[in-house]
Amino acid sequence: MRYVTNLPYATKEEEHVTIPMSDGARLSARIWRPTSSDDEPVPAVLEYIPYRKRDLTAVRDSIHHPYIAGHGYACVRVDLRGTGESEGVLRDEYLEREQADAEEVLAWLAEQPWCDGGTGMMGISWGAFAALQVAARRPPSLKAVVIASFTDDRHADDMHYMGGALLSDNLAEAGTMFAYGTCPPDPAVVGDRWREMWLERLEHTEPWVLQWLRHQRRDDYWRHASVCEDYRSVRCPVLASSGWADGYSNAVTRLLGNLDVPRKGLIGPWSHKFPHLGEPGPAIGYLQEVVRWWDHWLKGVDNDVMDGPMLRTWMQDSVPPSTSYEERPGRWVGEPDWPSPHIRPVTHPLTRHRIEAPQDTAGGGKEPDGDAMTVQSPLSVGQFAGKWASYNAPPDLPYDQREEDGGSLVFETEPLTERLEILGSPSVELDLSVSEPVAMVAARLSDVSPDGAATRVSYGLLNLTRRDSTESPEPLEPGRRYRATVPLNGVAQAFPPGHRVRLSLSTSYWPLAWPPPKPALLSVHENSSTLTLPVRPVDEPDDVPSSPFGEPEGTPPIATSQVTPPEERWEVKRDLVGYHAELQIVKDRGTVRFEDIDLEAGRRAHERYAAVADDFTSVSGESTWTMRFRRDDWDVRVVTHTELRCDGTDFRVDATLDAYEADRRVFSRTWNEKVPRDLL
Repeated sequence: MRYVTNLPYATKEEEHVTIPMSDGARLSARIWRPTSSDDEPVPAVLEYIPYRKRDLTAVRDSIHHPYIAGHGYACVRVDLRGTGESEGVLRDEYLEREQADAEEVLAWLAEQPWCDGGTGMMGISWGAFAALQVAARRPPSLKAVVIASFTDDRHADDMHYMGGALLSDNLAEAGTMFAYGTCPPDPAVVGDRWREMWLERLEHTEPWVLQWLRHQRRDDYWRHASVCEDYRSVRCPVLASSGWADGYSNAVTRLLGNLDVPRKGLIGPWSHKFPHLGEPGPAIGYLQEVVRWWDHWLKGVDNDVMDGPMLRTWMQDSVPPSTSYEERPGRWVGEPDWPSPHIRPVTHPLTRHRIEAPQDTAGGGKEPDGDAMTVQSPLSVGQFAGKWASYNAPPDLPYDQREEDGGSLVFETEPLTERLEILGSPSVELDLSVSEPVAMVAARLSDVSPDGAATRVSYGLLNLTRRDSTESPEPLEPGRRYRATVPLNGVAQAFPPGHRVRLSLSTSYWPLAWPPPKPALLSVHENSSTLTLPVRPVDEPDDVPSSPFGEPEGTPPIATSQVTPPEERWEVKRDLVGYHAELQIVKDRGTVRFEDIDLEAGRRAHERYAAVADDFTSVSGESTWTMRFRRDDWDVRVVTHTELRCDGTDFRVDATLDAYEADRRVFSRTWNEKVPRDLL
C-alpha cells in the first residue's frame, strides 16, 4: 500500500465527541474533517460499528478516514451503543434501537456547522449491514452508501444459517460478540464512570447464540433488517463490493439485480476484508473509488463514476488447492447489467458418477428416470472445508477435496477440451429420497487438475426439511422421492483445458455446518438430477481495462508496537483408538501497544470443534475469548467461553463470563440452557 500524506485538504481530528440520543444515552464518535470546514461546510460520512474505535479498529481507521477527510469530507466513526466509550448495552445485532440511533446520529451530523447537510454511510461487514439497513429507512440527509462484505438476507445468506442448515460460524460470531460486547470503556476518556458502565454491560449481556438458536426458521426476527424483504425501500445510490473468498459473495449481484437506484458492484478475489486491504490479492485502489463515489453523489461532481459496466469482477484462474493464497491469478471482467445478457445457464444431466454434456431434452434426450446412486457420509467430510467466511488469518480456505470426496457421491466431466468460464451461482437440482425425516445435503463444485488435486470452487448447503420453505419446514418421509434445488455460492472461475469439473454431494459437512440428529442415506436418481452452470463465453469482451484500478492508497497508520507475538493455528486432529476427531483454531493477535494513548490491548480467540466416530449427536463446538486492556495501574480482562452441544432433540448451551481487574475477579456469570431442535 502506498501511504499518502499530501492530500487536497489539511485535516484535524477530534478524538472523542459525544452525540446525544433521544433517550438520554450518549454515543462516542471520532471525527476527522478538513480544517477549512469550520468556515466551508462539507458532507459527512459515517462508519457505525461496535468494534472499539479508540483501540481495536484504530489502525484501520487511521488508514482510510483521514484519507477521505483529506479529500474534503467529515469522516465520523461512531461506536454502537454499549461498545467502546458509548453508553448503554449492546444486546444483539441490528436491533431497532441500533438503527434508530443511527438515524439520530445522521440527523445530528447534518445539523453541525461544519456539515453541509448531506451525509453518506460506509463500512465493511457490520458497518455495511448498518449502512444498507439505514438506507432502507430513508433518513432525509442520507444521499449514498458504500458497503463491503454484507448481506441483504439475514437468514438465508449470513453466518447463522445456509439453506436452513445451522452454520458453526453462528457459534463463532456469537463468541466474538460475547467478548466485544463486555469490554470496558477507557477511563482516560470517560473518567471514573468506566467501572459503572462496564458493570452495566456485564450484568445485562447474555450469549447471543441463545437468541439465534431460538429462531431456527425464517421468521420476523430475521425479516427485520433484511433489505430483501423490500428492495424498493432503498432509494439512494449504492456502491457494493465483496470477495469470492468471503462468506458474503452473493449479495452484490442480488442488489444489482433488484435495486432500482444508481448502483455499481465490485467483486474481487478477497476474503473478508476491504478491497484496498484485500487478501488474497490483488488489492486495489479502493479508497480512490470511494472518494470518486462521494464526489459524485455528495458533492455533485460530474465525474465518470457511473460510466462503464455495472459489475466489475475478478475472473479467477485455476490454482492448486491451498488454505491460503497471497495472490489469485486472473483478470478483471465487466458486465453491463445484472443479470448479465452475456451469461447463459447450461444444464448438465447427472448420470452414474458423470456430469454429462448438456442435452436438448425437447429433442429426445435420455430417459428422465434413472437408477439411484446412494451415499451416507461420515462426519469427517468437512474437516478440510475451511471457514464459512475466510479472514485469511489463520489460513482458513478449503484444502484439497480428495479426502472429502472419499465420503461423497462424486460426478465429474470428461477432461475439458477448451477453456470454460463461469460467472454467477451454479445450482444442483436433485431427484432424491432419504432414509431419515431430517437430512441435509452439501454440494461442492471443484476444479480437478490432471494430477487429481481438487480445488473447491463453490459450495451450497440445504437442510432438506426446508426444501420448499425456510418459514414452514416439513419432515421428510423416508423413501419418498422429492425434488430439491441446492443453490451454490456465486463465483467467477475459469477451468483450463485438460481439467475436469467435479460435483460432490455429501450428507454431512462438519464442522462448517451442524449435522442432522442421525446419519441419513441419500439416494440420487440419475438423468433426472442436474447441474446448472452460469457460463460466460470465453470470447466475450472483458469490457474493462486490464488494470482498471490504481494502486492501494491510504494515510499512514498510527504508531503501534507488538509487545507479545501473535499466534495462528488451524489443526485437524484424529485419534484412531477412540475415534475422536477435532478441529482447533487459534487467532491470537498478541498484545499491541497503542503509542498515542499509552495503552496495551490483547485479543485471543480459541475455537474447537469435535466429534466421535460417526455419532452425529457427539458433535460440539467451543469458542473462548480473552480480551485485555492495560495502562499503568489500570489492568482489566474479560474471558468468555461458549460451548454448544446437542442430542437428538435439543441444543445445549453452556457459557461463562468472567471479568477481572488485575488478578481479582470482579464479575462472574454462568448460563446452562437448552433450545429444542426444530427439524435441524
